[in-house]
Amino acid sequence: MDLHDQDFRIRRVAPQEADGLVDGLSEVLLDCVEGGASVSFMLPLPREKARAFWRQVAQGVVRGERVLLVAEDARGVAGTVQLVTAQPDNQPHRADVAKMLVHRRSRRRGVAQRLLAAVEAEAVREGRTVLVLDTVTGGDAERLYARAGWQRVGVVPNYALMPDGAPCATTFFHKQLARPGDRKPQALSAGAIA
Repeated sequence: MDLHDQDFRIRRVAPQEADGLVDGLSEVLLDCVEGGASVSFMLPLPREKARAFWRQVAQGVVRGERVLLVAEDARGVAGTVQLVTAQPDNQPHRADVAKMLVHRRSRRRGVAQRLLAAVEAEAVREGRTVLVLDTVTGGDAERLYARAGWQRVGVVPNYALMPDGAPCATTFFHKQLARPGDRKPQALSAGAIA
């Protein structure tokens, strides 16, 4: 069966179902790390460590500290992204986009692009107008974010490690979102201080 020709759907995970997706989300994380993605974990990544991470995420969803989105296909969870809404008191309008992961079986099908659009839509629903994320410099995700209108803030050399221990640079991005009915926020010029 060729899954490249099958549809997938993206949905927001309800708090009461988050814990039930831990195994499927763990499979995606394990696959990404084994495929060389720098997403906070090193090789070898024990399955129980991946499960513990997703249990913590599920608890954050229950507490209302984050929004969890999943992309699902006929085989289960194919991708995921999070909107971290738990921010300091002086940043109620901001959220972080975190752990954009797509299983290797589902890549090149538009999953990441649709997850990104969906997380931006959820941010608007949550009243968030400033989003921030980081990604490995030079990777596919960096190109995706640039194509989607995210503004590159800068690069930090040697910021993180790849799963095999090699150092990698990280690129930081932001995106200004408009609430429905608002004018589009003005981007700050290079060198401006917020």
